[in-house]
Amino acid sequence: MSQVAKKMAELGLVLPAAPAAVGAYVPALRTGSLVLTSGQLNLVAGKLSAVGKVGSDLNVEQGGEAARVCVLNALAQIAATVGSLDRVQKVLRLEGFVQSAPGFHDQPAVLNPASNLLQSIFGEAGRHVRIAIGAAELPLNAPVQLALWCEVE
Repeated sequence: MSQVAKKMAELGLVLPAAPAAVGAYVPALRTGSLVLTSGQLNLVAGKLSAVGKVGSDLNVEQGGEAARVCVLNALAQIAATVGSLDRVQKVLRLEGFVQSAPGFHDQPAVLNPASNLLQSIFGEAGRHVRIAIGAAELPLNAPVQLALWCEVE
């Protein structure tokens, strides 16, 4: 069992199968030592775990749980691209979009559980730069969509 898989098991996490693309794009792309994921949704077994706007349909905690699912899907894409999450040397950037109700301004709080999860899994190598953007609408009515940039060996 890989070191990252052991850490995830300690945290009670299971890496899902990498979700298939829902459009005309590739789910992840490697160039040199970088792997970038496409925007990942909170898909679990092919269905969204939650839908709607954070701040009206969902609260911050529900949005945060959706963000954690998105991170696991992004990690699954990275593992599928490079063979093992043990090859991740550094999580560089998390780009997060939160489908937000009018007047909702807590996008960073919605993404904090995703950032915290990366740090729990990878330790110091999981600390990253991040953007947190509010969006009027997201694909499939997902509450969160995020992408990761990682350095790999």
